[in-house]
Amino acid sequence: MATSTGTGSSSSPLSRIAAALPFTRRDWGILLVIPGVVLFSAFMLYPIFYLFYISLTDATFAGSVIGGGAELIGLDNYVQLLTDSQFWTSMSITWAFVAVSLVIKVFVAVGIALLLNHARVAGKRYMRAAAIVPLGFPAIFTITVWRGMFSDARFGVFNVMLDYYNTAITGLFGLVDVAVFFTAVAVPTFLLVELPVGFLSGRWSAFFAYVTTEVWLAYPFMVIIIVSALQDVPRELHEAAMVDGAGYLQRFRTVTLPAIKRPVLFAAILTGATSFQQFLIPWVFNQGGPARQNELIIVYGYREAISFNEFGLSAAILIVAIAFIGLFMYVAVRWGRLAEGVDE
Repeated sequence: MATSTGTGSSSSPLSRIAAALPFTRRDWGILLVIPGVVLFSAFMLYPIFYLFYISLTDATFAGSVIGGGAELIGLDNYVQLLTDSQFWTSMSITWAFVAVSLVIKVFVAVGIALLLNHARVAGKRYMRAAAIVPLGFPAIFTITVWRGMFSDARFGVFNVMLDYYNTAITGLFGLVDVAVFFTAVAVPTFLLVELPVGFLSGRWSAFFAYVTTEVWLAYPFMVIIIVSALQDVPRELHEAAMVDGAGYLQRFRTVTLPAIKRPVLFAAILTGATSFQQFLIPWVFNQGGPARQNELIIVYGYREAISFNEFGLSAAILIVAIAFIGLFMYVAVRWGRLAEGVDE
C-alpha cells in the first residue's frame, strides 16, 4: 500500500494528463513553438509581405494603401528605382556611413574595453557604469543634443571650441613675438580656422557629424559585449605568454584578439545592421542634406512616401533595404562562422 502511494505521488497531474493525450515529445515541442511562430508572423513576416505587395502597386497616398484603391503594376517601381540617380546616391552614402562608423566603433569600443579591464586601472567598476550611461537616454534626446553641439551658429559647442583653439594659437605666436624681442611674427593662415564652421551645411562635414553621433550611440553596447569577453580570457594564457617574453602588443595579437574575435564580430554585425537602418540622425540633423547628398536609404524611402506621395516606390525602396540588411547579416555570420556549433 505504501509503495503504491509513493508511486502515485511521484507523478504530477500534468504528467498524467500529458501521458493520456496522443502526443509525442516532438508534437508537444511543435505545439509550444506555434504561439511564438504566430506572433513572429503577425509582427514581422506579415508587414514585410504587405510591404512587398505595396511595392507592386501604384499607391500614391495613404488612402489607396489602406482602402485597396491601388492597382498592381508589377515591377515598374523597381525599374524606376534602379534608374533613379538619387537611389544610387543614397545607397552609396549609406554603405559609406555603415563602413566608416563600424570601423570607428570597433576601434573605440575595443580600446575602452581594454582600458576598463586592465589590472592597473583603479575604479574600473565605476568607470564601467559611467561608460554605459548613454544607453539610458532616449536616442532622440541624445541626437538632439549632438545636433546642438554641431550647430552652424558661432556659439555652437564645437565652434566655441575652435574659437578657443584660434585664441590659443594666436597667443602662442604672441609669446614668440616677445621671445624674439617684439619682432612681428604673423600667425600662418593654415593654422587658424575660419569661424563659424557650417558643420551641417557641407556634405562631408555633415557626414562626419552623423558618424560621430552614431559611434556615441553604439559604443556602450559594444563595450558591454567586449568587456564580458575579456573577462573570460584565462589569465594563465597571458602569464604563459609573458614567460615566453611576449610584450603587450604581442599578447594582444596572439592571446586577447583570438579570444574576443567572435564577440566583437557579433556586436559589430548587430550595430552595423542598426547603422544601415539609421533614420533619426540624418533627419534630425539636416534631413539628409545638403541637397539630399547625405540622404540615407531609410530617409530616402520616408521622403518618397511623405513628401512626394510615392508609397509604391517608397515600399520598393524599403524592400531593397531589407534585402541588403538580410544579405549583410547572412554574409557576416557565415564569414565570421558565428553559427558554428549551434547544431552540435
